[in-house]
Amino acid sequence: MTALSRKIAGHASDWDRDAAMTTARILLEIKAINFRPEEPYTLTSGWKSPVYIDCRRIIYFPQARTKICELAVEKIQRHIGYESIEAVAGGETAGIPYAAWIADRMGSPMAYVRKKPKGFGRNALIEGDVPEGKRTLLVEDLTTDGQSKIKFAQSLRDAGAFCNHAFVVFFYGVFAGSLETLAENDIALLYLATWWDVLEACRERPYFPAAAMAEVHRFLEAPAEWSAARGGATSNKRPPEE
Repeated sequence: MTALSRKIAGHASDWDRDAAMTTARILLEIKAINFRPEEPYTLTSGWKSPVYIDCRRIIYFPQARTKICELAVEKIQRHIGYESIEAVAGGETAGIPYAAWIADRMGSPMAYVRKKPKGFGRNALIEGDVPEGKRTLLVEDLTTDGQSKIKFAQSLRDAGAFCNHAFVVFFYGVFAGSLETLAENDIALLYLATWWDVLEACRERPYFPAAAMAEVHRFLEAPAEWSAARGGATSNKRPPEE
């Protein structure tokens, strides 16, 4: 594991570490995690990847989603505070159910942010109500490099909300500069698990063959090079949010 991967995979406390492993095990159990190095996935950006995650599967499994939402709220309260969030906003579309569940558990108003405007005026991108003047938590299911989080946060800010925190269930934890770019835009990212946590959980049980595990590890250490070697995108830039 490189210095970058160790930095991203690191968790602030034993609780964070336990939450990461619980989340990774749940994702593996419900088959939201897929390893396919012999037939790589082609992302919409053109990148080739041996891994794919579908956090939308969580909504189908009641015990899994209940546990993940419990961990999410605990993480938010531990790292942001119990009374520091006044509204929760989900990003269209995958973030909406998570925002609803989290807002319900936190007793907070909930809105969602569109990718494209509908209607007119300041609230053209905001549904529910505009959390004007409220400290608002942006919620989505996952992030690769954080770019869509910056756009959603800016939409909330343009509408009059204060948005300096984002939460996702899963953070790729692969692409250098992701957290720094978010920080430059005054957004602190909270997440439950990364690909590194998934690899660690896979060492406990043989979810995938050893050869597939080794190839995924090679991808995570050098995703651009791995993609290029298999005819995928050759840009050194991070792929856009999928």
